[in-house]
Amino acid sequence: MSAEVIVIGAGPAGLMAAISSAQKGAKTLLLEKNEVVGRKLRLTGGGRCNLTNSADLQTIINNIPGNGRFLYSALSQFSNKDIINFFEKENLPLKEEDNGRMFPVTDKAADIIEVLIKKARQLDVDIRTESPVRNIPALGSVILTSGETLRAKSIIVATGGNSFPHTGSTGEAYGWLTHLGHTITELYPAEVGVLSTTTDLQGLSLQNISIEVFDQKHKRITKHQGDILFTHYGLSGPAALRCSSHIHQALKKHNLQSLDLTLDLFPGKNHEELRKVIFAKAKKDHNKAIKTILSSFVPKRLVSLILTQAQIPSDITFPQISKKSWDDLISTLKSLKIPVSGTRPLKEAFVTGGGVSTKEVDPKTMQSKIVPGLFLAGEVLDISGYTGGFNITAAMSTGYVAGTHAAIHANSPLLR
Repeated sequence: MSAEVIVIGAGPAGLMAAISSAQKGAKTLLLEKNEVVGRKLRLTGGGRCNLTNSADLQTIINNIPGNGRFLYSALSQFSNKDIINFFEKENLPLKEEDNGRMFPVTDKAADIIEVLIKKARQLDVDIRTESPVRNIPALGSVILTSGETLRAKSIIVATGGNSFPHTGSTGEAYGWLTHLGHTITELYPAEVGVLSTTTDLQGLSLQNISIEVFDQKHKRITKHQGDILFTHYGLSGPAALRCSSHIHQALKKHNLQSLDLTLDLFPGKNHEELRKVIFAKAKKDHNKAIKTILSSFVPKRLVSLILTQAQIPSDITFPQISKKSWDDLISTLKSLKIPVSGTRPLKEAFVTGGGVSTKEVDPKTMQSKIVPGLFLAGEVLDISGYTGGFNITAAMSTGYVAGTHAAIHANSPLLR
């Protein structure tokens, strides 16, 4: 069987690639290894699908620390605004929630997938599920595990990364692409839980705190503000997840066993403002132990750790606290140290860091610089962003661009 464009992988990048290819008039075949389309997409956002983000272009780029600048051209061709307009035109309105996150008003990821499938079928895209690929042995051919050989003038690889392997993202495409001459940068977990020995706080959640990660020279690596959750292994929650890839990279780069991240429990107040508030409370209740005073400001389970780091006895009262102790206490509240030793494994990560080197892909077309007629889109590339709709935005944008230019390449007079 032959087609003009073959798309491998029916996630957000692959579905959008197939749609844009067909819109350009190319006979398009979409191959999916699973029995259903968009298995991983159905799980995103707790099954609600945080589809994109309403932020401006520069903010989108800034929230994709893994080679976000590579996406300037793709986003100029198909932006987050275009994604929103696409679904609105297909009668699935979106709604905006905190920090610009966009969800379908139905709160159902399945509705996103249904829109994409319906649009693809309207454009006569041939969607074949349960069709895993064995290899791409050479330009223009795809071999399925069944032994069937398919041919096309353009091939788009949109197979995803290596996270959540039970959804089909098992990373087999890296082998095909290495064989074709591409470089696969080291894979690592991004947007994943962080390991810490501070596990006695399991179940405690902190809202809207600031979290910073420092290297061994106390140089700040990254900083984020949001919610965190202490777990049986360490830390989770949006702010911690955003730090995870930076932690992994720093530990490896500097060959460290651990490093410290710090929590600012009161990011809305500077040292002096915080000191005044707590000092006033302690002075008013001067007969109460400092541990009791602190429990009015922070969760009780956190008080012991704070006082230990500040080196202040828990039963000391206001008249007994020295100026230095006050300084140490406020500094600790603004910079509570949490030792971290790594992250949870890649298979548990929301996002795969690493992938096909972006240096080997034309950012204007998503075509391989090594293999003409081969296009790449989505998480198979070395592109990774924070949670908040940024990864799916990158996937759909690169998918759209890959599909458009794959169709143009397939219809080139030189290939006829």
